Amino acid sequence: MLMLGIETSCDETAAALVESTADLERPWRIRSNVVASQVEIHREWGGVVPELASRQHVRDICGVVERALAEGGAAWREVGAVAVTEGPGLVGSLLVGVSFAKSAAWALDVPVVPVHHLAGHIESIWLAHGNVPLPAIILVVSGGHTSLYLVPKAGEYRLVGRTRDDAAGEAYDKVAKLMGLGYPGGPLVDALSVEGQAARFPLPFTRLTHPDRNAPDRDHRFDFSFSGVKTAVLRHVRLRQQELGVTALPDQDVRDLCASFQYTVVETLLRRTFKAARWFEAASIGIAGGVSANRLLRAEAVRRGAQARVPVFVPPLALSTDNAAMIAAAGLRAHAAGRIGAPDLNAVPNLVLHANSEERPPPRP
Repeated sequence: MLMLGIETSCDETAAALVESTADLERPWRIRSNVVASQVEIHREWGGVVPELASRQHVRDICGVVERALAEGGAAWREVGAVAVTEGPGLVGSLLVGVSFAKSAAWALDVPVVPVHHLAGHIESIWLAHGNVPLPAIILVVSGGHTSLYLVPKAGEYRLVGRTRDDAAGEAYDKVAKLMGLGYPGGPLVDALSVEGQAARFPLPFTRLTHPDRNAPDRDHRFDFSFSGVKTAVLRHVRLRQQELGVTALPDQDVRDLCASFQYTVVETLLRRTFKAARWFEAASIGIAGGVSANRLLRAEAVRRGAQARVPVFVPPLALSTDNAAMIAAAGLRAHAAGRIGAPDLNAVPNLVLHANSEERPPPRP
């Protein structure tokens, strides 16, 4: 089957063609993957402006889909189904994609397949690497999400950990903004940290506790929190500004703070991920989402995986950030399982991924 995927959950208008193959180990093949980014539009505002994003999706969607068909060497009549991001995301942005997908599917008389955005990120690992050893622990880390999923079998996702406050990518953007680096913050902090000394500004690691604040919270042992490290960076910035009597920190201070912040975030992500992998006796680990493009995170995850003798799978950069190929792949997975969208399919900005399959690790005796 040839699946047309459409992704408009935030500020990228994306379309892709992914087809199923006869290879059981690599069941999907990308024929095209087109992304129209809105970074330049939102940069001057320091973040994504929802109204501007949805208007730009309307301008771009037709051209992006036509280009995906052209680059994939396919005609409309060859499309067997249309997969689209149903949620979560910005409601105005989501509605553009959902409306287009439903209209295209109706005109072609083919099914429309709703896809959860995070399921797309998880399936990007299978799309890039083929079938991975199961059970797997998958870290989905981006600007809006930081979650850990147990995948006991292909297509089944069980939430075992999530951020309690800021997502990791959101923390990157906020830290970059308070240091005057611009938007998007993740790539800027990553680049500057290369020449920084993380040990110069040590930052705290979050310790999650029970409401009585005295004992580790066993029911949420794999949860994340990044608001504390973000606040710690803010305090360092203000202290240095007072010490030096300046508003803009020296370049080396900025590089050192970036290095320290990045080290703390990456260490936090990987500690929880590998701890979950040990707990659930995972046969592999996957990392997906926009922050998986981070240089240190990718390198350190692979190094630790080799040390622990657990294979680590990370998609290539083109499949790490938001794209439609991952949506098409998740759509093929859902379609094979018989999950088809109803005529009243609508955007769901706070959509939960398989809420009934959430699984928390039992406390040790």
